[in-house]
Amino acid sequence: MSVRILAPCPNSPNCVSTQAQDKGHAIAPFRYRKSRAEAKEALKEAVRSLPRTKLVEEDDSYLHYEFTSLLLRFVDDVEFLFDDETKTIHFRSASRTGYGDLGVNRQRMEEIRSLVEGKL
Repeated sequence: MSVRILAPCPNSPNCVSTQAQDKGHAIAPFRYRKSRAEAKEALKEAVRSLPRTKLVEEDDSYLHYEFTSLLLRFVDDVEFLFDDETKTIHFRSASRTGYGDLGVNRQRMEEIRSLVEGKL
């Protein structure tokens, strides 16, 4: 099985990643205490509760969603990577087009963080 990694954020401010080193793009990962499978189900349930989301790829330790904005139908890619060794969920949320995102990607990931709080 190949080891997945999250792509680095571009220089534009429309991306956040738990693996980014700079303040503009960096965001804290999620931690989980349950089994990876249980944590993944809880995360999927939280994301399903959000509007205009589509799961496009999934394997044991990876989820890839597309989030579509309401008005202009912009698509953002959101990826989650489960690290069982450290019980950490790394993620990256990035706009496919444009430059700025008015903080939407960061806000979305903090919203998901609050939805999964205590459920992982």
